[in-house]
Amino acid sequence: MQNAEGIKIVERFFEALYDLIEKKALRGKQTFANKYGINRRHLWILEQNKSRDILQLAWIAHLIRDYNVSADWIMTGNGKMYVKEPPKRFGFTNKKRE
Repeated sequence: MQNAEGIKIVERFFEALYDLIEKKALRGKQTFANKYGINRRHLWILEQNKSRDILQLAWIAHLIRDYNVSADWIMTGNGKMYVKEPPKRFGFTNKKRE
């Protein structure tokens, strides 16, 4: 079980995910899960019960690295959600990662 601070982090994680979908930076939660190899069932379970202790730090790292979500905001709630506007695409690029 998550403590109160952990639950707030989970809530901010989903708030950022929903906002990215609304801004069309992501097509949807399934796209996010597929792109990063996340078990969709775990994502769904966490969305339904934010006190479950299954949020992976890598999930947060994807939002920070690829979608400009502020690390400070997602971890503490301080500041703005984004360090700069998220990319205006459905989260896919033609570039290969090195």
